[in-house]
This record gives sequence, C-alpha cells and structure tokens, in this order.
Amino acid sequence: MAIHWCGTGLSAIPGLRRLLEAGHDVTVWNRTTGKARDAVGDLTTWIEAFEIEALAARLDKGDVIVSMLPGDWHVPLAELAIAQAAHFVSSSYIAPQMRALDASARAAGVALVNEVGLDPGIDHLMAHALMDAYRASPAFDTANHISFISYCGGVPKKANPFRYKFSWSPLGVLKALRSPSRSIQAYSELTVDRPWDAISSYAAPLPMPETFEVYPNRDSVPFMAQYGFEDGWPIKEFVRGTLRLNGWAQAWKHVFDEVETLSGVEGDARLGEMSDQFWAEHAYEDGEPDRVVLCVSLNAERDGVPVWHKTYVMDAWGDARGTAMARLVSIPVSLAVESVLDHEIAAGVHAAPSDPRLVERWMGEIDKLAQHLQIVDHLA
Repeated sequence: MAIHWCGTGLSAIPGLRRLLEAGHDVTVWNRTTGKARDAVGDLTTWIEAFEIEALAARLDKGDVIVSMLPGDWHVPLAELAIAQAAHFVSSSYIAPQMRALDASARAAGVALVNEVGLDPGIDHLMAHALMDAYRASPAFDTANHISFISYCGGVPKKANPFRYKFSWSPLGVLKALRSPSRSIQAYSELTVDRPWDAISSYAAPLPMPETFEVYPNRDSVPFMAQYGFEDGWPIKEFVRGTLRLNGWAQAWKHVFDEVETLSGVEGDARLGEMSDQFWAEHAYEDGEPDRVVLCVSLNAERDGVPVWHKTYVMDAWGDARGTAMARLVSIPVSLAVESVLDHEIAAGVHAAPSDPRLVERWMGEIDKLAQHLQIVDHLA
C-alpha cells in the first residue's frame, strides 16, 4: 500500500519527511516539482506534478491520499479515494460536503480522516483524554456543571509591534475575521458576528504564567457531541477559540475597521491586496522562531466549587527542526496515515481519534515536538 502525499507547502514538510525516513512507499505530488525536490529530494525521487487524473492512474486499492492542498481539493480527492477503494487524510475541518461522503466511504470500506493537524487535531486528542480521565474519576457526576475551553494560536516567539507574524498567506486569517462564531457562555449560546467583539483575557498555566488575548472562533457547539458531552449536562461554558499576544487587538484595530467595511467581489479583492501587503511586511524571516501555544481545559463544579479541573498546556517554538507550526500540523497527519495503513481507524468520515490507545500513542509522539507539554491539575 502506497502513500500519495499531495502538497509540499510550509506546513507539510516535517510529517512528509517523517514518513519517508520511516521507509514508507511515498509518492510526492506537488504543482511545482522543483519546490518538492528542494523540500524532500534528498529522501526520494518519487516526485510528480500534481494532476488529479495522473494521481488517479497511479492509485491502487488500500493506498492513502494525503491532501495538504488548499481546501477546495479535499472533497474531490476524497471522492477519488472512495471510487478507487483508497483512504484519505487531511488536517482540515470536516466540511459539510466531506461529511456527506460518510455513507459512501463506509460502503466502500475506506477511511476519510480529517482534523488531524494542530487545531483541529491535537486539541481534539487533548479533549478526548481529559474527558476520559474525568469520566473515570470519583468526581464524575452528570449533575456537575461543566466548563470547557480550548485556545490555540501561532504567535511570534519574539513580540513585535504588530503582535503577530505570518507562517503562510495571511488571506485565511483575514477571511476568518469576517466569520461569526457560536459558543456557550454563562449556560447560553453566544453568537458573535466579528471576533473583535468577543476578545477577553486568558491566563495560560505555563511554568511562567502568561496572559493572552483570546476569542471564540467558528461554531464550537457541535464539538460538544464529538467530545462525548451528553444531553442534559449543565454546560456553563464551551469555547473553542484563538489565542493572540496581549496588545493584538489594539495593534490590529485599523485592520478590524477596514475589514468591517468590506463585502462582495470588491471586498474580496481588497482582502487579497491586504494579504499581499501583510505577507511582505509581517512574514517570518528565514530562521526566525515562531511559537505555538495550546491550552485545553475541563472544569467540573458542584455547588459552585470545582471538583475536577485539569488543563493540557503546550508551548512550542521553532528550532533546528524547523517551525513549531509545521511540526505540530504535519506530524499528526503522518501519525494518522500510519494508523490508517494499520487498519486502526474504521471506515467512514472521521476527525482525530477518540480511541484511548491511539490518543495515548499519538500524544506520546506529540510530546517530542513541543518544548513544554504537561497536564496541570488545578486542584492538586
């Protein structure tokens, strides 16, 4: 069974190199073969120009397609996988069109695995691990009031006046600023049209405590079921959100003010111009370390008093191995590929696994990628 790794952008390389170094049968597909050769040419000569027809001609039953391409490619490649009894892996969120392939994937006996990067991905693993530990504890009670938060962000290791730097095209960040979010706050659903209307402060339980600006992103509510929260539990807070350096909101106020005015085709064109400008002015320099902070916390209260409260806290930064972001996005993808090849993930559309054996094993590998990773017991 072969692996067909599509896309060799900045966030793809460590996971791809890990699979090659482990001796897997990997064909690398990229629109620009020269860039792929620069990235992994020391490990393989199996590098092809990406065209879906060419990939289809090389695809065999039981192979795995990995899509590190733009999101528009995920569903066509997943459909190709189903048609040829192959599997599919990506780090991206499960879009409705991907979810709709579940029955077809099950009928074909193939796994379509998504949300196995950093966020989404590692955050899911941490959430499943916390839920398993809480359920197994004497403190577990369906009447407990539950608070859950998951905040993740890529930030500069060395703060700058803009309070941010870009690892890849800023367009995705700018588009996300126009997206509403839905979360649970004070036992009620909270919908916010723009992130800057819901910025708050979060104290991360790092060895040297540090506060960040945070805000909810996307729609957090469906993830309650994904993490095993049951109907009837009193949910005080449930937020999946983004983490930024303190001062980010003020530094970006002029960005927010302009984004607020943009709409339609002209607005999209202006976002593209802003993206190009930000990439020129605020991209990481060669060798400049980035930083990733991820905190996932579960708190159970009874009569207003915490009875179980633990937080996964991860702090990673760029080093001789490359950027933290690239490691933490692509290494979990490579772990998912190996689990698919080993038939450890069932047929159908899936996010990061909840199987305790896989969670423990994957987290053991992820522990090697971060300079700091621990579970903080706030009641110890």
